Amino acid sequence: MAVRIRLKRFGTKNRLQWRVVVSDVKMPRDGRFIEEIGYYDPLPIDEKFVIQKDRLDYWLGQGAQLSSSVRSLLKRANKKAKKTAKA
Repeated sequence: MAVRIRLKRFGTKNRLQWRVVVSDVKMPRDGRFIEEIGYYDPLPIDEKFVIQKDRLDYWLGQGAQLSSSVRSLLKRANKKAKKTAKA
């Protein structure tokens, strides 16, 4: 079973939000998933990206692959965290 960490869309038409989920690659984007490990809200001025690091590390250790969108969100979050740590 190939497992991927990707975004699942929810919310209303003009108020989109995304959940970071672990799911089988054969499942549709908004379909069944194994575990929800975070969320992403792009609309506030300072976008919110929250993820459970321990669960992310667990699933990556089990062989799960990151989708390109989750990978870029993680890079931006790490960059933002380093920037605030310096200040």
